[in-house]
Amino acid sequence: MGPVGLAVRLAALSGFLAVAFGAFAAHGARDARAAELLHTGALYQMTHALAVFAWLAARKAGARLGVWTPGLFLGGTALFSGSLYALAFGAPRLVGLVTPLGGLCFLAGWLLLAWRAGTIEGEA
Repeated sequence: MGPVGLAVRLAALSGFLAVAFGAFAAHGARDARAAELLHTGALYQMTHALAVFAWLAARKAGARLGVWTPGLFLGGTALFSGSLYALAFGAPRLVGLVTPLGGLCFLAGWLLLAWRAGTIEGEA
């Protein structure tokens, strides 16, 4: 499997996990703070799973977008959403120190996407 296939697989699994954690937030979490953490993690995870698919579609259409973008989105998801999920399930507060690193990955991915969008030719 090449890098594009891997990105598709990871984005699909990320979307699956976002739905699972979101459902647990809505129906299984007994604590309001845990439900909030799960909901926020699921929202950001789904947003960035879909962003990877949008990046892939733009690449397929011929855009020369930065190759690091999907890795930043998926890595950011692991750090940001993963740390929120861990906190919701009782991890020590120290785990929360990882959350902003995931947010920085998200920001870097979006900036890279915006910067490389200048290479897109033609009209949609």
